[in-house]
Amino acid sequence: MQGLDAIGEQMHAFLREKNAARDKALEQSRTLIRYASLAIRAVHREERDAAAENIRLARAQAAELEKGLAKYPDLNFAGYTQDALKELAEASIVFALIGDLPLPDAGELGVEAAAYLNGLGEAAGELRRWSLDLLRRGKTAEAERVLAMMDDIYSLLVTLDFPDALTGGLRRTTDMVRGVTERTRGDLTLSLRMEAAERAAAALEQSLGTRK
Repeated sequence: MQGLDAIGEQMHAFLREKNAARDKALEQSRTLIRYASLAIRAVHREERDAAAENIRLARAQAAELEKGLAKYPDLNFAGYTQDALKELAEASIVFALIGDLPLPDAGELGVEAAAYLNGLGEAAGELRRWSLDLLRRGKTAEAERVLAMMDDIYSLLVTLDFPDALTGGLRRTTDMVRGVTERTRGDLTLSLRMEAAERAAAALEQSLGTRK
């Protein structure tokens, strides 16, 4: 068939190049996720400088990822790529919220809406972890502030009732946020009641000691 061999060679060349871009994107996505994970771990250890550096590295990796996939927009929206960008969003949001910094938006982070919103939702899970650490240290007032953040996140996500094809499965993430928020509310309530009981017991003991 006239011209078929030439077309075949063109397709082979195109797919080889695209496959190489895909393999590189997979590697970059794994690296990006590792930096984001290290950033979150550093936040929980209160190593703010280390967290900031890992977020910087993650954002640089995200920029390289986007550059490498510029010719292949379908790969840019592949699951592994968007999952990595979601992790970047989560790490950046956790860093900001726990550090009482302005919340970065999707444009600032260079991520799509679905990746950002799912990262925001998953950040609520890290906020629960942080609130439990605060409760163990007796910092209930700070834990209440964290719970308020979780409430705010859920209040936003629950309003975004759009098809999963647009939001990347945000409904599941929203359900998760509701669950962790309510569990955190229960933990905080129990801690506050225990503190109140301890204060009452101490006051009673002091009162009885004064009467002696």
